[in-house]
Amino acid sequence: MPENEAIENVIVVGSGPAGYTAALYTARANLSPLVIEGFAWGGLLQQTTDVENYPGYPDGVMGPEMMAEFRRQAERFGARLVTDQATRVELAREPGGIHRVWVGDQEHRALAVVLAMGAEHKKLEIPGEQELGGRGVSYCATCDAAFFKDRRTIIVGGGDSAMEEAIFLAKFAENVTIVHRRDEFRASKIMLERARQNENIEFLTPYVVDEFVAAGNGALGKARVRNVETGEGRELEMSGAFIAIGHEPQSELVAGQVDLDENGYVRTEARSTRTNLPGVFAAGDVVDHTYRQAVTAAGTGCMAALDAEWYLRDTPEVPTPAGLPEGDLAEAQWAEPAKP
Repeated sequence: MPENEAIENVIVVGSGPAGYTAALYTARANLSPLVIEGFAWGGLLQQTTDVENYPGYPDGVMGPEMMAEFRRQAERFGARLVTDQATRVELAREPGGIHRVWVGDQEHRALAVVLAMGAEHKKLEIPGEQELGGRGVSYCATCDAAFFKDRRTIIVGGGDSAMEEAIFLAKFAENVTIVHRRDEFRASKIMLERARQNENIEFLTPYVVDEFVAAGNGALGKARVRNVETGEGRELEMSGAFIAIGHEPQSELVAGQVDLDENGYVRTEARSTRTNLPGVFAAGDVVDHTYRQAVTAAGTGCMAALDAEWYLRDTPEVPTPAGLPEGDLAEAQWAEPAKP
């Protein structure tokens, strides 16, 4: 790229609630963000049907519809969208450095970067899982448990997340069967005991799920399971199956540049979205392995936008942001937003 090409104020890598909220806030700060949103823009909510727990939607909303509204709102205020994948990044290590993001052979440069690549649910990769996604197969009991009131359900997994999902689901479902491939559980003792104390939670070990099968109405009807020691097969009739075997943060793009934890999530400073690199911020599920909700992702997207804005305002080494006259940082633009 020629040296005289414009340098972006902010590049947002990713979309979903975190990426689009970061785009919205930086756009309204007149920073004209460039959003490399990916082909599968919208994140995990593109794979979700009814969303009933996001504030402002009293009648619920379809996940893809909600993401389309987030996207349209960011565009309304000047966010520019690239519907393609970021393929490589080079992140500066010094304040005021220029960060580089490639989409194929096209290089984009920026003073600040917001990482919002999200995470993917780990999948069983078995027949029927993809076909019945959103039609009985789910990856979030907190999101979908209410749809299975008085129904028979299963949880697949053996860690704390699986126990938490089972305990929450048991408030709604008639029965919850935890299916795990080993007799031993990775879950902490206290979480395992809490699950065992629920009268409508059962345990099926050592079993794996081999296939999900649709009922006559096209929704999930049963799961074919197999004992890993004896090979014995069984069929479990149920209406809902929740896969709780973990998440994979989509952080490969920045591995070796920003600090990651042992599970691949981007590390940020406490009470902020700042990474270990100046001018690089992270938000949403690529950071969060605890809550993983659309509303919390949107909240951290807002935080990342404000952190990026304040970085550009307060770092002496940062060149004058594009579109502003040299030495004249408009007070209205750079004033710290009023607290509600």
